[in-house]
Amino acid sequence: MTALDIDWVRAQFPAFQQAALQGQAFFENAGGSYTCQPVIDRLVRFYHERKVQPYAPYEASRLGGAEMDEARRRLAAMMGVDTDELSFGPSTTQNTYVLAQAFRQHLQPGEAIVVTNQDHEANSGPWRRLADEGIEVREWQIDAETGHLDPDALTPLLADGKVRLVCFPQCSNVVGEVNDVAAICAQAKAAGAYTCVDGVSYAPHGFVDVDALGADVYLFSAYKTYGPHQGIMVIRRALGEALPNQAHYFNADTLFKRFTPAGPDHAQVAASAGMADYIDALSAHHGGPSEGAGAARFVHGVMRDHEKVLLQPLLDYLSSKNSARLIGPAQADGRAPTVAVALNRAGEAAAADLAPHGIMAGGGDFYAVRALQAVGVDPDQGVLRLSFTHYTHPDEIKKLIGALDQVI
Repeated sequence: MTALDIDWVRAQFPAFQQAALQGQAFFENAGGSYTCQPVIDRLVRFYHERKVQPYAPYEASRLGGAEMDEARRRLAAMMGVDTDELSFGPSTTQNTYVLAQAFRQHLQPGEAIVVTNQDHEANSGPWRRLADEGIEVREWQIDAETGHLDPDALTPLLADGKVRLVCFPQCSNVVGEVNDVAAICAQAKAAGAYTCVDGVSYAPHGFVDVDALGADVYLFSAYKTYGPHQGIMVIRRALGEALPNQAHYFNADTLFKRFTPAGPDHAQVAASAGMADYIDALSAHHGGPSEGAGAARFVHGVMRDHEKVLLQPLLDYLSSKNSARLIGPAQADGRAPTVAVALNRAGEAAAADLAPHGIMAGGGDFYAVRALQAVGVDPDQGVLRLSFTHYTHPDEIKKLIGALDQVI
């Protein structure tokens, strides 16, 4: 186990040096992370020096296009896929919606898809609307007590061979449990189905090897992985080429353009390479590989080890409180540091009471209305959500627990 150099990490994020944020502990990272310095530097440089139409023959344009290509190439390499299997869009919600339109044209009446009630609505709602086209939508339901998504419960949904797509999260943004993506993808593949994995709530805790997971589609949001507000989608070649093109007809032969009908945000795409800069630097600083997939895998482990050490005391504390219902597993192994708590009052009100104590947290349904209803929580009351990442300091966990002791 490599100990995380928390002081070095926090020095890479300008937010921690801002006067307005001093004394504030940030626990709403699941809604969006702080941005690392390399992303900011690249964004500023693009707007200062490259803010022209890219890919033209003059130098500023050539450099702008090269930076956009660099972002796609380096992020794809980190995730174990070909460069053209990764594309950018305005958000994960938009990427999913476009993908659902492609499946709407591709699937036949009588065929079926599987969705869960553990998902954020972005990876549930667009797929459920396919029922209007005669596609059968089957719901893979979570356990009402624990929120667990049991792979055994998927088996009967796949039994008749009609399912063509299984959509599920790597990690729910309120349940927090990390699903066994590789096993589920293998199960779906054996039944003749593709898989669409929502990685939004897991990706902040480590860039995954999509090839190893076996997912056909993997989605996440750069603004939650220390970058700009972009949605990132990996779609493997076989599926991407089989689905109908959703972009301009003349882009049909370019895989990374097929499911991005709108023009890209040039500056934000280019700045996304800063996420790779940060991961590479973080790995090298801790004695790991200096770049690429090796750096991403190494950093993934360092991040998760640090997060689990910080997470367990918070889970223990919340589990001991009769006034709080912890949603999801009570052990740090197997879950992400996204912790939803149902209280005897609105989650948003609890978050407001934490603010004077220097705790920045959120309350509400977090677009996981179906998941909350499934575990018996009124979405109108919602939950208090406490989420953190590898840059969270142990002292901030102590501060959070002290504040919770006064508020709940």
